[in-house]
Amino acid sequence: MSTLASSLDPQAFTFISNLVRRKSAIVLESEKAYLIESRLTPVVRELGLLNISELVTELQKPGSQNLNQRVVEAMTTNETSFFRDIHPFTALKDKILPGLIQRRAKEKSITIWSNACSSGQEPYTIAMVLAEHFPMLKNWKIRLISSDLSNRILDKARLGVFNQTEINRGLPMNYLLKYFTKEGGQWTIREDIRKMIEFRELNLVEPFPNLLTKMDIVFLRNVLIYFSPETKTEILKKVHAVMHKDSYLFLGGSETTMNLNVRFEREQIGTAVCYRPVA
Repeated sequence: MSTLASSLDPQAFTFISNLVRRKSAIVLESEKAYLIESRLTPVVRELGLLNISELVTELQKPGSQNLNQRVVEAMTTNETSFFRDIHPFTALKDKILPGLIQRRAKEKSITIWSNACSSGQEPYTIAMVLAEHFPMLKNWKIRLISSDLSNRILDKARLGVFNQTEINRGLPMNYLLKYFTKEGGQWTIREDIRKMIEFRELNLVEPFPNLLTKMDIVFLRNVLIYFSPETKTEILKKVHAVMHKDSYLFLGGSETTMNLNVRFEREQIGTAVCYRPVA
């Protein structure tokens, strides 16, 4: 097997960064060249190529749409964990869901959207919180929609199977014992919890599908940081359009709507920060 070249050609960087930006709106600055190398080296090796420049040649050939998508998916970040940054889930349990249950008593319907869900830890956390603390919702219509750009990572999420390292990252022992079964070195989430979630492929920079009707709670955490201010604004405007007027939006801890031309106001709920749509 030939040795993989370690340096990234500037033309290859430009092509890859333009491809990723065109397909996903994620901005890769020049200092992220190392990221392209680390993420795409396994793809290069699997295809038996010498370097990323040869991969770029393959990407430009007719009929390379699947390879183009694979490269874009490889460049998206799939960092996640159960109960990541616990504060939003505490607010969900203590304040938000109790209030929504009162306000939606007539409709008996709540819709939650977890976007950029990666391998599923966030939506499964939400589902477990619902099952653990709100048994009264059993006869309600609860839609828990979970979306991501990558079909590959969604396939993993749909399985609901996690290794010990993934389990150790944030999952309390009482939830592990109650909602998972161990099979060899893997942990599988309970079938009824898995079936609570609708996993969907969705690109935030493209028009939203009709399945996104009106949301009561939106988790859009740790994804806006990869976009330009203009793209952030456009995404948040589309999110605003699919939210009820009394709904809640959670962003990542380092994300904000500040200096963006969007109609959200910041609200503190306990130790959590969320955003409420303004008409």
